[in-house]
Amino acid sequence: MSEPNPNPVPVERVDAAADAAAFVAGGRGLEAARGWAWITEGFQLFKRKAGTWILITIVLGVIFIGLVLIPVVGALASAALYPVFAGGIMLGCHSLAQEGELEFGHLFAGFRSRAGDLVVIGLLSIVAWIIIIIPVILAIGAGAFFASVGGDPEALVAAIGPGVAVAWLLVMGLAVPVYMALWFAPALVVLREMPPIEALKQSFRGCLRNVVPFLVYGVVMMVLGVIAVIPAGLGLLVLMPVIMASVYVAFRDIFIHA
Repeated sequence: MSEPNPNPVPVERVDAAADAAAFVAGGRGLEAARGWAWITEGFQLFKRKAGTWILITIVLGVIFIGLVLIPVVGALASAALYPVFAGGIMLGCHSLAQEGELEFGHLFAGFRSRAGDLVVIGLLSIVAWIIIIIPVILAIGAGAFFASVGGDPEALVAAIGPGVAVAWLLVMGLAVPVYMALWFAPALVVLREMPPIEALKQSFRGCLRNVVPFLVYGVVMMVLGVIAVIPAGLGLLVLMPVIMASVYVAFRDIFIHA
């Protein structure tokens, strides 16, 4: 029988009761420049443990690529599990910011810290995505939709018709509030011990109060994304960790009053 690991990766927790006074319900509104600061400060967190960050990114990428190769079930599993991995990474960011430590095991720490609540967030995201793609399915038909998103160019051409562009615009518009609700939800669950529904609400409100900083953040990230894929995509090994770390930085900036 194998002996227990004497040095397991600790699961960090913020004492929600002791830190209640510091939490800003609904988040606080920040100036536009903070959108850029989230990126630069996220990069500083990346530099502290660059090797560990890159390893986490590679393994996480392999996991999700493997999942999406499984028809239907893989896509559902990846959506359900993403918040669990994100929660672990938020715990790692918290450890790195507070104690200067980030370990590979943090990638899986979400499975040991409120995993059920994190999976609930993932399941709710699946429901949300199903609802928002209904307009496209109604506009082009289920067969054409699944063929087009599967990369069939002939099906994509056949799907183009009256109302399809409007349906896709509607989907993109509805996707924005979904992303807003999901953006900080894993961090709120693992670092604030918040129930899933409340975490989704708080995340949405925090994003809504910071539309301008997020616009700055989004534009800069799009530019960096283009640059990152130029050297055979290797830049993503830096950009993806910076994005993950920037989520933690923005969470602290918006919801925690220093």
